[in-house]
Amino acid sequence: MIIRQAHHVRHMLGLLIATASPLPLLAQTPPPATTPSLPYDATQAEEPILPDDQFEARLPQMEGSDPAKPLPSIDSWIDQQMPSTGAAAELPPAIEPAEEQELAQPLPPLDSVTVPANVAADSDPNAKLPDVRYATRIEGFGKTGLEDEFRDASALIDGDGKAETAAMVQARAQEDEKLAVRLFYSEGYYDATALASLDQTGDGTLTAVISVTPGKRYKLGEIIVQAGPTVPPGLVRDSLPLKTGDYIVATTVEGAEANVALRLPEQGYAFAKVGERDILLDPATVTGAYTLPVDTGPRGTFRKITTSGDKQAFGADHIEVIRRYKPGEIYDSRKVDDLRKALVATGLFSSVAVDPVRTNEAGPDGTEYVDLHVEQAAGPPRTLAGEVGYGTGQGFRAEGTWTHRNLFPPEGALIAGVVAGTQEQGVSGTFRRSNAGKRDKTFQAGALINHQKYDAYEAFTAGLNISWARQSTPIFQKRWTYTYGAEILLSNEQTTIDPATGQNKRLTYFIGALPVQVGYDRSDDLLNPTKGFRASVRVSPEASLQGNVSPYVRGTFDLTGYYPVSDSLVIAARTRLGTISGVSRDDVAPSRRIYAGGGGSVRGYGYQELGPKDVNNDPIGGRSVNEFAVEGRYRFGNYGAVAFVDAGQVYNSAIPKFSDMRYGVGIGGRFYTNFGPFRADIAMPINRQPGESKFAVYIGIGQAF
Repeated sequence: MIIRQAHHVRHMLGLLIATASPLPLLAQTPPPATTPSLPYDATQAEEPILPDDQFEARLPQMEGSDPAKPLPSIDSWIDQQMPSTGAAAELPPAIEPAEEQELAQPLPPLDSVTVPANVAADSDPNAKLPDVRYATRIEGFGKTGLEDEFRDASALIDGDGKAETAAMVQARAQEDEKLAVRLFYSEGYYDATALASLDQTGDGTLTAVISVTPGKRYKLGEIIVQAGPTVPPGLVRDSLPLKTGDYIVATTVEGAEANVALRLPEQGYAFAKVGERDILLDPATVTGAYTLPVDTGPRGTFRKITTSGDKQAFGADHIEVIRRYKPGEIYDSRKVDDLRKALVATGLFSSVAVDPVRTNEAGPDGTEYVDLHVEQAAGPPRTLAGEVGYGTGQGFRAEGTWTHRNLFPPEGALIAGVVAGTQEQGVSGTFRRSNAGKRDKTFQAGALINHQKYDAYEAFTAGLNISWARQSTPIFQKRWTYTYGAEILLSNEQTTIDPATGQNKRLTYFIGALPVQVGYDRSDDLLNPTKGFRASVRVSPEASLQGNVSPYVRGTFDLTGYYPVSDSLVIAARTRLGTISGVSRDDVAPSRRIYAGGGGSVRGYGYQELGPKDVNNDPIGGRSVNEFAVEGRYRFGNYGAVAFVDAGQVYNSAIPKFSDMRYGVGIGGRFYTNFGPFRADIAMPINRQPGESKFAVYIGIGQAF
């Protein structure tokens, strides 16, 4: 950012250079010079050690007073000085015998020598000096509202009032001085100054003082946008949300310019560039004239897609299927972002980028063609996935899948699945092609073999299914979803033919169905919604062949809603209504009847436990259901707690009666992960009936609804 001072001709680039005075250096006054003391009084006359006459007498005498004659030897001179006793004179010993014995003793070991602690500390160059303690005082921010922000970023305050040296305190103060000026400039106080100083009182207390003067706050004056003509006219200025009279706030100005850089590519200008702003400050009016150059480039229209990469998941022809725009449409960066998201949602890339390419070729209506280039790198196509859960009445259930997502390019996946549980076992194989001829359209065909053994029934089932669908994914949640298709089932089941006696019989059913489902989703998250609602309707015309052909229609309506009471508390509620019309209950295979109870239904009861029962107290299913639930979800960090009330009942009639409701209450815990919450719930039935459990436990992944 260029900011220029009009009258003072002061140029400031980006954040202006601070003009505050430098910090005063800490100085110590040297002690006054003193003259070293002498061991004698230099002002008095010195008494000679030896009188002159004695000194002369002791000098060796010259024989014959001939100066050329050699001097006598020093030994003969010494002999002359020694008193004559008639025997050789002996010199006194230089050292007394006792002292000589003492000097001959060995020195004591070094580690036996003790030194006072204070002397040792003073002589150790590596000894850590005590920290310098200081206080911080901030002055002058007044009503600017910037003091809290300054304190949050202050080096002095971050130091908690202590430093290793006084020089370190001074360095922190200098940084805070610059920080204060930057903060003021960012809010339009371009005449602001700051001064940092260190004060030391007589008792040695050190105080760092940051004193600021904000000055006047500048406002935007004339706003000038330098750009070529656009369609529609004035597009650049309209995209710049700045007004004359607004304060010159850095974040506001930068946000306005970012909006220009965002809006222009949405309106066809794929290669628009926002230049460097210029602000000319006028101290007389306390305003700044704002100028922004913008190079819009040509207005473009979509043309073709190209792709490259050492390892490609699929070619440009399939990317053309995934795009939402049509060639010849005005370029829109939002549609480019949508294409990028769709490519990521395939799960086939380790990295993918989509960028516009200028062609310099004329397009319709004075535009220029723009191509999109996709740079791709395919990721590992194989994945293993699994889920584990437990429910009272349903037991443990584990499901695993192996998927090759691109075995049959483009996006042709093969999925092998297995279910292992205490009451359900099975294997399945599925072929799935995503974006099958159309964006978001999925074709799927599969086969399964399954065994289920519950209190309500035991079934050995083999089936084939085929469907077309548009479904949400965690990456791309869709508002409208649908599924339609067909399935054929061959099922051998043990069924209760007389509820009064509990008599059972194995029957084989041949079932055909044409299910259709439509969903509408306004929730904010697929796995952990906190606001919005979801609604879905499923209708499945079916026919059951067991002796005679029995046609009927299965229908289900689900509605869930989520209301955020606060950032931590969400109230969730749901209802489900279901019906089977056109046939009696006994003509419907037990595995196709309506049941309630369990983790995804009415908690507090075992799986499929609610509704009509035979003489052995085993559920036999019904033709209609109504369910309701309210749940309070409280989250703290990665953990959460819930409390809930569930209600529901199954009826023999085709229309729910909303009577004889059964209730369950409970609490649960949540552990939130990147792929959804881990759930553990415990619930108990209200007005428990004979044969019903005192409580039920449910463990799984994802919210209950």
